Amino acid sequence: MPVEGGSSSGSASAARHPKQKRKAHSLSIRRTNSTEERPPGTHRGDMLEGQDSKLPLSLRNNLLDLFGQIEREFENLYIENLELRREIDSLNERLTGDGQTIEGGDPTKGALKTKASHSTSQLSQKLKTTYKASTSKIVSSFKATTGSRALCQLLKEYVGHRDGIWDLSVTRTQPVVLGTASADHSALLWSIETGKCLLRYAGHAGSVNSIKFHPTEQMALTASGDQTAHIWRYMVQLPAPQPPPDVSAPCDDDQDSSDREEGEVDGEGPFEVPTVRVATATLKSHQGVVIAADWLVGGRQVVTASWDRAANLYEVETSELVHTLTGHDQELTHCCTHPTQRLVVTSSRDTTFRLWDFRDPSIHSVNVFQGHTDTVTSAVFTVGDNVVSGSDDRTVKVWDLKNMRSPIATIRTDSAVNRISVSANQRIIALPHDNRQVRLFDMSGVRLARLPRSNRMGHRRMVCCSAWNEENQSCNLFTCGFDRQAIGWNINIPALLQEK
Repeated sequence: MPVEGGSSSGSASAARHPKQKRKAHSLSIRRTNSTEERPPGTHRGDMLEGQDSKLPLSLRNNLLDLFGQIEREFENLYIENLELRREIDSLNERLTGDGQTIEGGDPTKGALKTKASHSTSQLSQKLKTTYKASTSKIVSSFKATTGSRALCQLLKEYVGHRDGIWDLSVTRTQPVVLGTASADHSALLWSIETGKCLLRYAGHAGSVNSIKFHPTEQMALTASGDQTAHIWRYMVQLPAPQPPPDVSAPCDDDQDSSDREEGEVDGEGPFEVPTVRVATATLKSHQGVVIAADWLVGGRQVVTASWDRAANLYEVETSELVHTLTGHDQELTHCCTHPTQRLVVTSSRDTTFRLWDFRDPSIHSVNVFQGHTDTVTSAVFTVGDNVVSGSDDRTVKVWDLKNMRSPIATIRTDSAVNRISVSANQRIIALPHDNRQVRLFDMSGVRLARLPRSNRMGHRRMVCCSAWNEENQSCNLFTCGFDRQAIGWNINIPALLQEK
């Protein structure tokens, strides 16, 4: 529920909507309910009797459910491994048996030796093929797209938050800086070139779930688990640029980095940076966690999305509530505004997203879209007439605003999709996943690349959000995750399109 203080793990619990499915590497953080079955006639309270604990019964019940899910997941993996081992042992026995026949044969029969050798070679090849096929689902998640290092190169890592980063954004005005919103109750502004933290906003009393910048002024909009959204001004001075990092050295992209501890981060944290603690305006009409917020075109109004199942429209100058947008059946997960028109799209755990039209002041129409089967984690506008929606049902759908009865493209993935973003110039979709992958697709659903991930680069936990920056004739993609860091990538667009 809404965060008003406490430990970092508590803040992270309220930073996102509660999910009832497993999240990779964040089991204790993102799940608050469980629908797993228990033995008939057995109650959680009965299972906890006789255990001396000061924890509330509801919290103990949740912990019991979580540990039960973990146990079942490991049990499934164990059973699968046993089956693979039996299959490999069976093939090994057949291979060994053929080898014994060759040794016991007549050495004068060369033709028989050649035939047996050929049979052994075929069986050996079959063993390799079978083992490769059996493990392809596991190994494929660690393989990079061919040439991915040339298409997507590490630009900078931004390390300093003390808890997971839920959202990030790039300023629309000079100086161009990166903003990150974290479960540690703070928002940070970073120098993109140097990775140095420039400013810290500490005005919220809960997890900061979203950050967006004003289209023309040096103002930021943040949404928080403390049931408010804040508008605050910033002034930063960019440091002198540093030489680019050496990314030419080869890296082992197949090595899993999950064994690296979450607390092991490189770089300097924002210990001695300017801090803003007072907001210019505080928007506080919601009755639940404010999960996202965005500026309408022109920057005179903002929209907020909350776990209270409503979105609110405010006047920036007066902080006055103009409209309350109701209709979703469950908690909202995201909101986004059109870059050139007064359109708003809100997404929700009720598997739908809604398009709100404020272009005519006298009519506020709304359209409901039901293309997903699970939580819609985000829906964003493109520069043009498209909306792209991502969901926990492991699909991303591209819609045409002129005819939104059915999607014009569907992207199917192997993991839940979090807050997506679409580049303005090239219209490339960046998909951050629960399984730590970040994939790039075009608007027709064709996969272009996957960002490198190894023990030296990439995220070590769930990737929560992505954001593009196409200033100064370059294309940068920024990602953030629950490993407490944001990462900047330089995307080679010409090579990417040529690879397509």
